[in-house]
Amino acid sequence: MPAERFLSSFVVVASLVATVSSFGQGASKVTAAGTAAALKKSGVSSPTAKSKPTPPVVTKPVSQPSPPRNISATLPNYSSSAMPHLGYARYPWKLDIVATVFWVGEEPTENNPTPNDKSSWDTQWMQNYGGYDDPDPTKRRENFIPASFVPKQNPFYVALPYNDVIDFDSHKPEASRVIPWFKQRFVRSGKTVLKGQWIAIRYGNRVCYAQWEDCGPFVTDDHEYVFGNARPKNTSNRGAGLDISPAVRDYLGISSSGRCDWRFVDVNEVPAGPWRNLGSNNHFVTQQKAEKAREHTEISARLEELRRIRDAYFQQGGSGAVR
Repeated sequence: MPAERFLSSFVVVASLVATVSSFGQGASKVTAAGTAAALKKSGVSSPTAKSKPTPPVVTKPVSQPSPPRNISATLPNYSSSAMPHLGYARYPWKLDIVATVFWVGEEPTENNPTPNDKSSWDTQWMQNYGGYDDPDPTKRRENFIPASFVPKQNPFYVALPYNDVIDFDSHKPEASRVIPWFKQRFVRSGKTVLKGQWIAIRYGNRVCYAQWEDCGPFVTDDHEYVFGNARPKNTSNRGAGLDISPAVRDYLGISSSGRCDWRFVDVNEVPAGPWRNLGSNNHFVTQQKAEKAREHTEISARLEELRRIRDAYFQQGGSGAVR
């Protein structure tokens, strides 16, 4: 074989070997026919045409390692069901809990004597929320908010039957012992460490996320249920253990007194969904505002630096180096 032809063959073969190697395990999909076609295209005869057939080699079957686990598949998904993680979740699911619907601005009734213009932690709840969170489905938008205004707080909210404070100056004596995150969030006596905590609510094949913003239904001292393994001690409204907002109701498609599951979740467990969009009390809205403010500050600082460089350049008669 002439030297030039040999060199051309060597370059083509080496190039093919490098290409196949770069595909790792996917190289097994490259067929001999494909390789021969590539060599023929380059003007080099296929080496397999002159080679003798290789006898088959019988080997014992080797067990293949399991494919790597898809971590993303284990993350919470607001559009699909999540099975109870009783064994390894930080906060276990509370199963088969009766949920009733309540709303900001709800007037007192015989079955619910407590008005909801105030919450256990906010004496001006309705004002701070932005108005009456009308539960009438015909007066609500498709994005889970009332038709008459855009809420200033997260429309995905709930109430649970425990209050950690006695008044605005003191906590209940058991609060530091029963609340898992008490030490991490404690600021002063009388300032709740519960307000704004996220929970997941599951109904059928849907999971919704909401923030804890009030106490109830009916009782405010049931820490054995809220943080322990007991069933709700409330006996009214079929033993309800959770109040949900109209937005939560509409997202899940649950009726009042329907049964659902719920559990506490950390902020980093909350997936994308309509519960992230609104509210001065919403961690995600606050984070977005902080990021925008930081970006604005960085841009302003860079513009100021460029102005300083420009001014220095012209002060030197335009002879200085511009960076």
